[in-house]
Amino acid sequence: MNVLTVVWSEYEIFKNKFWSITSSAMISPILYMIAFGWGLGSELGEGTNAYINYIITGIVGMTSMTASYSAVASSLNTSRIFYKTFEEFMMSPIKPWEYTTGKIIAGVLRGLYSCAIITVIALIFAKIDVNARFLLSIAANAFVFASLGFIIGMVIDSHTDINKFNSFIITPMSFLCGTFFPVDKMPGVLKNIVGILPLSLTNENIRNVTGPNFTRNIIILLVYLVVFYVLGVRLCNKAE
Repeated sequence: MNVLTVVWSEYEIFKNKFWSITSSAMISPILYMIAFGWGLGSELGEGTNAYINYIITGIVGMTSMTASYSAVASSLNTSRIFYKTFEEFMMSPIKPWEYTTGKIIAGVLRGLYSCAIITVIALIFAKIDVNARFLLSIAANAFVFASLGFIIGMVIDSHTDINKFNSFIITPMSFLCGTFFPVDKMPGVLKNIVGILPLSLTNENIRNVTGPNFTRNIIILLVYLVVFYVLGVRLCNKAE
């Protein structure tokens, strides 16, 4: 029940900022579609194998990462540093693991909401195989990055430092993890490193839901999730 309380508090924030959240969730992905999909992509291919079909699935995967991560990291960082609502939760009967779980679930729901918007828009212009495996991969990725967002929100003490983390970690993953071009195109060592990152695994899965690596990729994503979640709970326990 306490987990739902945390989720409900985040829902109230979402409801009050519905239009700003919705519009911000659409702007960057749509710009990427226009610039890379229709702009650059018009020169690269036609029909079902057109670059637009490739890039749109990558943009959906990227959105599940950025929206879930940002929803938790920014919210938690602000509540700790400025509004001090984090301390209120810690003084309430809510246990640290319940707070951690509630924040992560709320971040996942925000990420899935953003992905749903982009997927609906994408289906108008491109072919995407949306099925249970596709949704499972997107959800797993959202859980991983919502959990990572919780860790960052707990350990970083300023918005400036969060922006630095985004610049050095989140933004490179957005561009290198198979969103705009195949990971296989990268040099050997870098390809091996980037290939095991969560977004790379997700993009591989959602582009080929019947691929031989689907189950392996899901298992690796779950390992990321467990590690990040346990670390998040530990950090929350220390802050109590």
